[in-house]
Amino acid sequence: MRVGARSKKGAPVSDKGGSRLPREVYERELLRLQGELVKLQEWVRHDGARLVVVFEGRDAAGKGSTIKRFTEHLNPRVVRIAALPTPTDRERTQWYFQRYVEQLPAAGEIVLFDRSWYNRAGVERVMGYCTPEEHRRFLQQCPIFERLLVDDGILLRKYWFSVSAAEQERRFRARLKDPMRRWKLSTVDIESISRWEDYSRAKDEMFVHSDIAESPWHVVESEDKRRGRINMIAHLLSSVPYREVPRQAVSLPPRPSLTGYARTERSLQTAIPDHAATLAD
Repeated sequence: MRVGARSKKGAPVSDKGGSRLPREVYERELLRLQGELVKLQEWVRHDGARLVVVFEGRDAAGKGSTIKRFTEHLNPRVVRIAALPTPTDRERTQWYFQRYVEQLPAAGEIVLFDRSWYNRAGVERVMGYCTPEEHRRFLQQCPIFERLLVDDGILLRKYWFSVSAAEQERRFRARLKDPMRRWKLSTVDIESISRWEDYSRAKDEMFVHSDIAESPWHVVESEDKRRGRINMIAHLLSSVPYREVPRQAVSLPPRPSLTGYARTERSLQTAIPDHAATLAD
């Protein structure tokens, strides 16, 4: 689809996600949006809403970095990240959605799924971790499962982070050179390079079955991570009917007068070394 064209739902679509957003513009708008996320959090807590946000997409498409900015100023007691490991032997015998149900929010909570039940439609399908019958059953049950969530009052938002093959490879190579991020590059990630078209076909089939009116997919063009983060957070905020909740005024009480308490001698306690002092030298 050409730049400037519109998707079937009327939103502007760009193949490349637009030019790189200047850092100053990005940081200013990100801070504003993060302030709105705090308001969203307080509304969820005050009204007892339940919000689920699904982050899916290509490896290295920017899901993790977006979640990091999303949660940066939020209360971890309200906003929780669900990033489930490989299922145990016991979990493999359960109904597929069972372990994800356990992660769903109670009233006043937000859960961000860093990958979700859609593992079955993506990596499990492509890498052969599930059988064709299990995959078929997932595609059949997934829309029913999500309709049940929405019907019960859960606010469900699903985002697919899209990135080109060339940009994905560039990010993989950058991770190889960075010891602080090398852990993010798994053998499955590396194999995704040679299985690019397989993942594309699996994603297309997944969309056919799960892009439903009750819980549609929203595609985040993430060729430019800054632009992708801003667009995703702004869209989420625009899709939830939150409002600013009045907060009770808080004032600090006067500190009471001392009544004879004597602080314990520091020599009686085990202090950590002053590593910071060595930096000045």
